[in-house]
Amino acid sequence: MTTSLPVNLKHAKDIHPSVDVPLLRDAVYPERTLWTPAELRELIVTVATGLATPLLDIVRFDAGQRWWSRLALTMGVELWLLSWAPGQGTEPHDHGGASGAFTVTIGELSEEYRHSGGPVQTARWAAGDTVAFGPQRAHQLRNHSTRPAATVHAYSPPLRPVREYRALTDFAGI
Repeated sequence: MTTSLPVNLKHAKDIHPSVDVPLLRDAVYPERTLWTPAELRELIVTVATGLATPLLDIVRFDAGQRWWSRLALTMGVELWLLSWAPGQGTEPHDHGGASGAFTVTIGELSEEYRHSGGPVQTARWAAGDTVAFGPQRAHQLRNHSTRPAATVHAYSPPLRPVREYRALTDFAGI
């Protein structure tokens, strides 16, 4: 899901045209170069609640493959909208040293996750649930339900490639 950052984006922002509104322009703070997990959590809650209708207009569900769309990108943060048809999920992965957060906007997801040096844990997240995490975490998300799900994700620093693992137990940390 990573792409290159335009050279002229040092203090600017790249925002999806369907959500290029003052709420999001103000929320992404283009001058902030590094976001904490708590700040990422606040951002995605603001986006998920304040832009619920435009997000519904953007999201697409494809039973054949996972779908996603970048909502915003600055030097400090990237923001994504993802959909999950029933049965879809990710491989175990980390976020390349980035902190992150996600909130479920539609449906529910199951997550297996592991913090560096810790045991694999499981959780179930429903619409309205939000998770924020630092760089020492790997996870795997899956829609085990019979209904579609959608999530908003934020990562900082942006554009870090994810690293996939055969199993979460292979994650040793960053």
